Amino acid sequence: MFRDRKEAAILLAEQLNPYHGQHPLVLAIPRGAVPMAKIIADTLKGDMDVVLVRKLRAPDNPEFAIGSIDETGWTYLAEYAHQVVSNPAYIEQEKTTQLEVMHERRNSYTPIRPPLDPQGRIVIIVDDGLATGSTMIAALHAVRAKHPQKLICAVPVAPPDTLAKVTPYADEIVCLEAPELFYSVGQFYQSFPQVSDEEVITLLSKNDK
Repeated sequence: MFRDRKEAAILLAEQLNPYHGQHPLVLAIPRGAVPMAKIIADTLKGDMDVVLVRKLRAPDNPEFAIGSIDETGWTYLAEYAHQVVSNPAYIEQEKTTQLEVMHERRNSYTPIRPPLDPQGRIVIIVDDGLATGSTMIAALHAVRAKHPQKLICAVPVAPPDTLAKVTPYADEIVCLEAPELFYSVGQFYQSFPQVSDEEVITLLSKNDK
């Protein structure tokens, strides 16, 4: 159990200390991981930015991911997606919806600059925890296409089966806890408030100065 995202970020930064001084690029999956990535980037003397990916939501359970999509439109579908969704048109509509959300977020999060370039850099992708792992897989795939020197997935908590799914997409996995009994990411935090778009924008604008 972590007190909050701040404590989880501090503990992750300790595990990532070998990259201190190597100017890593720390990418957060918005929104919850953005405050964490800021702490980790500051600790490691690196840069912080966001990698925009979105989960594709199950029709009757928006918290449950059937897959994910990145800004380019590349899509990951979980092996159970077609068992959950019988209508292919739903998936296409959901992809369109999430691409629109990412476009709006990109325009509001980093309106005056392009995303920081991962090419040739040590890149650490941070989330506040993994459930299905879908969004992390999309994030890793998106960044891999930009040819980083090394690609690291860093999360406080994830179930073992999810870590197994994510592992092929990363060069290294840093995960503090991998409990067998896993219902949601929030169960492993004493305090787990939502992070607002305004907080994300503030952290990114401070980072750009």
